[in-house]
Amino acid sequence: MSVELNHTIIHSRDNRESAEFLAHILGLEVGTPMGPFVPVDTANGVTLDFATVPAEAITTQHYAFLVSEAEFDAAFERITARGITYFADPHLKHPGEINHHDGGRGLYFLDPAGHGMEIITRPYGSGETPAG
Repeated sequence: MSVELNHTIIHSRDNRESAEFLAHILGLEVGTPMGPFVPVDTANGVTLDFATVPAEAITTQHYAFLVSEAEFDAAFERITARGITYFADPHLKHPGEINHHDGGRGLYFLDPAGHGMEIITRPYGSGETPAG
Protein backbone atom coordinates (compact mmCIF):
# COMPACT_ATOMS: atom_id res chain seq x y z
CA MET A 1 0.00 0.00 0.00
CA SER A 2 1.30 3.44 -0.85
CA VAL A 3 1.16 6.18 1.76
CA GLU A 4 -1.56 8.78 1.25
CA LEU A 5 -2.73 11.70 3.34
CA ASN A 6 -6.25 10.78 4.49
CA HIS A 7 -7.30 13.73 6.64
CA THR A 8 -6.03 16.63 8.67
CA ILE A 9 -7.59 18.58 11.51
CA ILE A 10 -7.89 22.34 11.12
CA HIS A 11 -8.38 24.29 14.33
CA SER A 12 -11.00 27.04 14.13
CA ARG A 13 -12.97 29.35 16.38
CA ASP A 14 -16.19 27.90 14.93
CA ASN A 15 -15.87 24.62 13.05
CA ARG A 16 -19.08 25.04 11.04
CA GLU A 17 -18.29 28.66 10.05
CA SER A 18 -14.79 27.75 8.84
CA ALA A 19 -15.91 24.60 7.01
CA GLU A 20 -18.75 26.44 5.27
CA PHE A 21 -16.44 29.35 4.37
CA LEU A 22 -13.85 27.16 2.67
CA ALA A 23 -16.41 24.86 1.05
CA HIS A 24 -18.19 27.88 -0.42
CA ILE A 25 -14.99 29.42 -1.83
CA LEU A 26 -13.79 26.13 -3.34
CA GLY A 27 -17.19 24.96 -4.56
CA LEU A 28 -17.17 21.92 -2.27
CA GLU A 29 -19.74 20.42 0.09
CA VAL A 30 -19.68 20.38 3.88
CA GLY A 31 -20.02 16.81 5.09
CA THR A 32 -21.96 15.34 7.98
CA PRO A 33 -20.35 16.24 11.32
CA MET A 34 -18.49 13.39 13.02
CA GLY A 35 -18.10 13.99 16.73
CA PRO A 36 -16.39 17.37 17.16
CA PHE A 37 -15.40 17.63 13.47
CA VAL A 38 -17.10 19.25 10.48
CA PRO A 39 -15.55 17.70 7.35
CA VAL A 40 -14.87 19.06 3.89
CA ASP A 41 -13.77 16.44 1.36
CA THR A 42 -11.41 17.28 -1.50
CA ALA A 43 -11.32 15.59 -4.90
CA ASN A 44 -8.15 13.63 -4.10
CA GLY A 45 -9.74 11.96 -1.06
CA VAL A 46 -8.23 14.15 1.65
CA THR A 47 -10.71 15.31 4.26
CA LEU A 48 -10.27 18.60 6.08
CA ASP A 49 -11.80 18.12 9.53
CA PHE A 50 -12.59 21.45 11.15
CA ALA A 51 -12.52 21.45 14.96
CA THR A 52 -13.59 24.24 17.30
CA VAL A 53 -10.89 25.21 19.78
CA PRO A 54 -10.29 28.28 21.96
CA ALA A 55 -8.91 31.17 19.88
CA GLU A 56 -5.66 31.20 21.87
CA ALA A 57 -5.08 27.55 20.92
CA ILE A 58 -5.09 28.30 17.17
CA THR A 59 -1.70 28.33 15.52
CA THR A 60 -2.26 29.65 12.03
CA GLN A 61 -1.32 27.29 9.24
CA HIS A 62 -1.11 27.40 5.45
CA TYR A 63 -3.25 25.25 3.15
CA ALA A 64 -2.76 25.25 -0.63
CA PHE A 65 -5.31 23.89 -3.10
CA LEU A 66 -4.53 22.95 -6.69
CA VAL A 67 -7.51 23.88 -8.85
CA SER A 68 -8.32 23.95 -12.55
CA GLU A 69 -8.49 27.24 -14.46
CA ALA A 70 -12.30 27.08 -14.38
CA GLU A 71 -12.30 26.34 -10.64
CA PHE A 72 -9.90 29.26 -10.08
CA ASP A 73 -12.25 31.58 -11.99
CA ALA A 74 -15.25 30.40 -9.94
CA ALA A 75 -13.39 30.68 -6.61
CA PHE A 76 -12.03 34.11 -7.55
CA GLU A 77 -15.55 35.25 -8.39
CA ARG A 78 -16.81 34.03 -4.99
CA ILE A 79 -13.87 35.71 -3.20
CA THR A 80 -14.48 39.06 -4.88
CA ALA A 81 -18.28 38.82 -4.49
CA ARG A 82 -17.85 38.43 -0.73
CA GLY A 83 -15.34 41.29 -0.57
CA ILE A 84 -12.59 39.01 0.76
CA THR A 85 -9.15 40.57 0.59
CA TYR A 86 -6.78 38.46 -1.48
CA PHE A 87 -3.06 38.71 -2.08
CA ALA A 88 -0.47 37.64 -4.64
CA ASP A 89 1.96 36.52 -1.93
CA PRO A 90 1.99 34.52 1.32
CA HIS A 91 3.29 37.51 3.30
CA LEU A 92 0.15 39.47 2.38
CA LYS A 93 2.15 42.39 0.97
CA HIS A 94 0.39 42.61 -2.43
CA PRO A 95 -3.36 42.97 -1.82
CA GLY A 96 -5.77 42.86 -4.74
CA GLU A 97 -3.27 41.02 -6.97
CA ILE A 98 -2.87 37.47 -8.21
CA ASN A 99 0.44 35.81 -9.09
CA HIS A 100 1.44 33.92 -12.22
CA HIS A 101 3.99 31.46 -10.82
CA ASP A 102 4.88 28.57 -13.10
CA GLY A 103 2.72 30.04 -15.86
CA GLY A 104 -0.47 29.63 -13.86
CA ARG A 105 -2.45 31.78 -11.47
CA GLY A 106 -2.51 31.88 -7.70
CA LEU A 107 -3.73 33.90 -4.77
CA TYR A 108 -3.86 33.85 -0.99
CA PHE A 109 -6.68 34.73 1.41
CA LEU A 110 -7.41 34.24 5.09
CA ASP A 111 -10.13 32.03 6.52
CA PRO A 112 -12.21 33.05 9.58
CA ALA A 113 -9.60 31.56 11.98
CA GLY A 114 -6.73 33.39 10.26
CA HIS A 115 -5.30 30.41 8.37
CA GLY A 116 -3.59 31.25 5.09
CA MET A 117 -5.49 29.67 2.21
CA GLU A 118 -3.98 29.48 -1.26
CA ILE A 119 -5.40 28.48 -4.61
CA ILE A 120 -3.08 27.72 -7.53
CA THR A 121 -3.63 26.46 -11.05
CA ARG A 122 -0.15 24.97 -11.53
CA PRO A 123 1.94 23.04 -8.99
CA TYR A 124 5.08 24.84 -7.90
CA GLY A 125 8.04 23.90 -10.06
CA SER A 126 5.87 22.81 -13.00
CA GLY A 127 6.65 25.68 -15.34
CA GLU A 128 8.42 28.98 -15.79
CA THR A 129 7.99 31.90 -13.44
CA PRO A 130 7.53 35.14 -15.39
CA ALA A 131 10.24 37.77 -14.94
CA GLY A 132 9.44 40.64 -12.60
